[in-house]
Amino acid sequence: MHSGKFVLAQLLDWIHPQQFQRCVARYGGDYKVRRFSCWDQFLCLAFAQLTYRESLRDIEACLRSRRPQLYHLGLRGEISRTTLADANEARDWRIYADLAQGLIRQARLLYAHDDLGVELEQTTYALDATTIDLCLSLFPWARFRRTKGAVKMHTLLDVRGSIPTTVSVSNGRTHEVNWLDELAFETNAIYIMDRGYLDFARLHTIEQSRAFFVIRAKERLNYCRLHSHPVVTTTGLRSDQTISLTGFYSRQSYPDKLRRVRFHDLEQARTLVFLTNHFGLPALTVSQLYCLRWRVELFFKWIKQHLRIKAFYGTSPNAVRTQLWVAVSVYVLVAIIRKQLKIEASMFTILQILSVSTFDKTPLPQLLAQAERQNLSGDFHNQLLLFNQ
Repeated sequence: MHSGKFVLAQLLDWIHPQQFQRCVARYGGDYKVRRFSCWDQFLCLAFAQLTYRESLRDIEACLRSRRPQLYHLGLRGEISRTTLADANEARDWRIYADLAQGLIRQARLLYAHDDLGVELEQTTYALDATTIDLCLSLFPWARFRRTKGAVKMHTLLDVRGSIPTTVSVSNGRTHEVNWLDELAFETNAIYIMDRGYLDFARLHTIEQSRAFFVIRAKERLNYCRLHSHPVVTTTGLRSDQTISLTGFYSRQSYPDKLRRVRFHDLEQARTLVFLTNHFGLPALTVSQLYCLRWRVELFFKWIKQHLRIKAFYGTSPNAVRTQLWVAVSVYVLVAIIRKQLKIEASMFTILQILSVSTFDKTPLPQLLAQAERQNLSGDFHNQLLLFNQ
């Protein structure tokens, strides 16, 4: 199937051409374009993500050094940093957002039956936000502090497979809890959040959507204990209570009953208190679910370290969002290939191999199978192995 093709071309073959063209046509991405199409732009940015290019000049120099091979990659347009910069500024970022969403749907189907480590069949999401620092003089639209710019990357992560299902970029000043207003909550799904999202009016919206939440409680919560359930203290559980809120504003915002679970973490010698509206789960499962929230933290750390989202190739909001969604597309595409080819190597290992093999002609299954047989060094073991569950 891939005989004689470059590794980068084999990788991008997993994107169906009609799927990509539908995204382009939806926003008129190639309208009146004679050279350097949206596919050319995506190929350049995907190459930059995989090979850790630092700048547009870096992308241009690397690709021009491979000029004879570019035609076989499907790259028809002339490569120049000004052309790529103009495309990043002008072409609608939603083209690549829609492409990523299509890949995300494929990946979620592949990872739908992965073991969570918790006896649970419900769809489970973790949500959080991370701040990406920017230079205020180059990104004046992203003012964060008086002398500093930043944007926030909000992510809803399907914990099965660590697949980002929704990604949004906002000004760095925007509080993460406001992002809950933009989400459409899925019936019967579970949403795991840290206490920065503790807003009882918004949590009640989740309750009314017939979805569930698990969130860490803040200190000094005013409540009335209605009932206490027995717990096995040897598991770390300290209490499992049905409560109602007694604070004036909190009671108005959330008039229904809540469940309060207190758990002592022996390893870190601290006690954590969780709130949930799910009364059907064992108390220990509630505490285990909250541990899964760390997968979104690992996703942020992983994508910052191994894909280019900390150094942007453009300064406009459109360019930043374009690069972000291309990074997500590459991440999910590698996750799909890893699952389809049944590769046990970590995502980090796969990307390390792809980064130095983009212009090799080794069949992709053979290339990645070799990675599994390698005795990885300590540097590899110290990396985040998101998909090694």
